[in-house]
Amino acid sequence: MAETLSLSHIQTARRRIAPCIRRTPLTPSVTLSERLKSNAYVKLEMFQKTGSFKVRGAFNKALSLKPEERGRGIVAVSGGNHAQAVAYVARALGLRALVLMPESTPRNYVEATRGYGAEVKFAATAAAAFAEVAEFEREGWAYVHPFDDLLVMAGQGTVGLEILEDVPQVTDVVISIGGGGFAAGVATAIKSLKPGVRIWGVETEGADCMSKSLAAGEIVTLDAITSIARTLGAPAPSETTFALAKELFESVTVVSDRQAMDALGFILERLKVMTEPAAACTLAAAEKLHMKFTPEQHVVLIFCGGNMSVEDLVRFQSI
Repeated sequence: MAETLSLSHIQTARRRIAPCIRRTPLTPSVTLSERLKSNAYVKLEMFQKTGSFKVRGAFNKALSLKPEERGRGIVAVSGGNHAQAVAYVARALGLRALVLMPESTPRNYVEATRGYGAEVKFAATAAAAFAEVAEFEREGWAYVHPFDDLLVMAGQGTVGLEILEDVPQVTDVVISIGGGGFAAGVATAIKSLKPGVRIWGVETEGADCMSKSLAAGEIVTLDAITSIARTLGAPAPSETTFALAKELFESVTVVSDRQAMDALGFILERLKVMTEPAAACTLAAAEKLHMKFTPEQHVVLIFCGGNMSVEDLVRFQSI
């Protein structure tokens, strides 16, 4: 029987990666509390190294590799934050890194990934990049999957441990879903220690493989990612993340790109932090879910990343 993600995996990951990552701030927000008519908090994971939570899982995976498993270096598939995380981790650990990217990857992600020292190879689509990675594994590269890996999920789940320490009275967590590894890791950590906490997943239209899969009762693969929230752009969840979503999430709310950008603008103006659409969508979803929250509850919104170029910020405001 395949091993399943557990609290002990996440606690071990925390000890392993602690010297390598930042413990990001979690702060109450009067503005969002008034808006949601509840006690609202924001987990500012965009202040993590490389600008997103992704280094947590990448470090846990890379640090777990035996010397002989590192082979030629580490290889990843990503058109977003995972690419930068793997490149950063490889540089920190003295490893080579190769990242397979869809041709549609925004320029700022490509430049940042190369800036950390990784080699970038382009594929026509994300699906084509995933199809190519097996060849590099055969050549001796260690694959760091963006979400379908227990070590990666355990690393991401350390965010959940920090939330429980900073807001022990938490009742609800609103979290973005791409392939589902981050949300599954955080949900596993929190619900293992405080089962009554409700986990609300969020996707954007055009990057909504998990909500479509849950509605169908089986894994659904998207033909293309059309949302501007490219860092949510997994074509499909994995068997593991799909199973954990069914078990641990209250629901998955889908918001439009326009709603995500409106939320991003509000966060920038009122909270004075720059998120990316894949993070701002948690506020858009929380507003849709506000009838689920009461003045007595304590709602944490996770701002999972902030890697958005000024060029895209200006361009997306007109959608």
